[in-house]
Amino acid sequence: MLIRLMILAGATILGIAPCAAQRYDPAYPFCLQKWEWGGSSMIYCSYTTWDQCRATASGLSAMCSENPYWSQALPGRGTYAGRRAAPKRSW
Repeated sequence: MLIRLMILAGATILGIAPCAAQRYDPAYPFCLQKWEWGGSSMIYCSYTTWDQCRATASGLSAMCSENPYWSQALPGRGTYAGRRAAPKRSW
């Protein structure tokens, strides 16, 4: 019983690791996800344009993405909102 308790306590202690909260700022439409040494990554949502984010990511192990918590939805993403219906022909 003591061995089981020690294994459980050791696993609990090893399972506790420092972590940083990911912040998605709803004021900015684009985020930069940057991978850091050791395999961790951080997300910085502070870019107003896609090109601004891409310029920052250039040369880094990073990528840009749309902010899923942006307060205004991007028009036409994942829907057919940008398509027009074909004109009807009367023959």
